[in-house]
Amino acid sequence: MNMKAKSKITLEEFKDKHYGIKGTESRDALENGYENFKLGALLHEARLEKGMTQAELAEKVGTTKSYISKIENNVKEVRLSTLQKIVQLGLGGQLDLSIKL
Repeated sequence: MNMKAKSKITLEEFKDKHYGIKGTESRDALENGYENFKLGALLHEARLEKGMTQAELAEKVGTTKSYISKIENNVKEVRLSTLQKIVQLGLGGQLDLSIKL
């Protein structure tokens, strides 16, 4: 086995080593931060797919371009009711949520 193969670790192993196991404060903060980042990225991608600017989306939803930008760039967390409004009214989509135990 070569040295490169020995030094490879999975993403889960990396997170365990550097942020702790699931359920620890630092690991939970990492995971929550990722979910917020992912949400912003999904909204950004959906908006571009619809061919809309942030200003156009904001106008349809009744908010500001700055607010949409902050959500997309993970600067501001979005309330569930606002997220539904953005997805349904702004993007003409449907928001699906799930809980995994």
